[in-house]
Amino acid sequence: MRAMNSHLDLPSLTHQRAVVTGASDGIGLRIATRLAEAGADIVLPVRNSAKGEAAMDTIRAAVPAARVRTEQLDLSELASVASFGAMMRDRGEPIHLLINNAGVMTPPARQSTGDGFEVQLGTNHLGHVALIAQLFPLLRAGRARITSQVSVAASRGTIAWDDLNSTRSYDGMRAYRQSKIALGLFALELDRRSARGGWGITSNLSHPGVAPTSLLSARPELGRATDTPEVRMIRWASARGLVVGTPETAALPALLAATSGRGGLLFGPRGLGHLGGMPAEQRLYRPLRSVTDAERIWEVSEGLIGTPLPS
Repeated sequence: MRAMNSHLDLPSLTHQRAVVTGASDGIGLRIATRLAEAGADIVLPVRNSAKGEAAMDTIRAAVPAARVRTEQLDLSELASVASFGAMMRDRGEPIHLLINNAGVMTPPARQSTGDGFEVQLGTNHLGHVALIAQLFPLLRAGRARITSQVSVAASRGTIAWDDLNSTRSYDGMRAYRQSKIALGLFALELDRRSARGGWGITSNLSHPGVAPTSLLSARPELGRATDTPEVRMIRWASARGLVVGTPETAALPALLAATSGRGGLLFGPRGLGHLGGMPAEQRLYRPLRSVTDAERIWEVSEGLIGTPLPS
């Protein structure tokens, strides 16, 4: 079967600085590589230094002239986010693109971050909220375009306002959906507040569709000793060009979102069921449309991270 087209022309990003979370492998690494090809200076905040070095080698193999560096960051630890933010502010380099791509998915049993948050809420959502708060002066200086990676899982589900940390009841997929809905609502509220406040920041959403990545692979640190049946089926379908995407096509919606001139939009694959294919603007998922919920998650998140957000 003919391979799926994964070509997307990007504008020149020379002299622009891009920070990409979750770029040590998978979709994030492909996003970072394409941004480097377009001329951007790449910052890879990574938890695992060895994987970060390997990612830089991969990028430089594809783009010999790439300007890329790694920095230490664990999004599941607010202290680590604060340290990274302080280091970046000390360097004083404006940030022009921020891709909030990192995430964890469906641990079989509830786990907590070091700060006591359910690990998906703490990593996928609150870690990125804290990152934006820490980097805000640099984002504003760069008139940044921020892209937050959500998921087709965010097309349904709700925020459990009375049990955000899933302490009374835990279901891995329900908690994952909530983390992505929360991130999406926050990112849309960021765009609205920037427009009102004249911050010069645009904030968009993307989702990769369905593709074979490490999210559902064996993750012993999350209590998952083997690959899930779902990821094995996704790999099988992807290799045969059936409905779902590839890691290459899954990177494209975030790239399109990051180079779009407008904010407050959602980009995803335009193929059957929005599971694969070339990227396009899409209608916001129903759980992401409530401005009231977006304002509420902004305030709740600010309280949970303990760092003031811009107002």
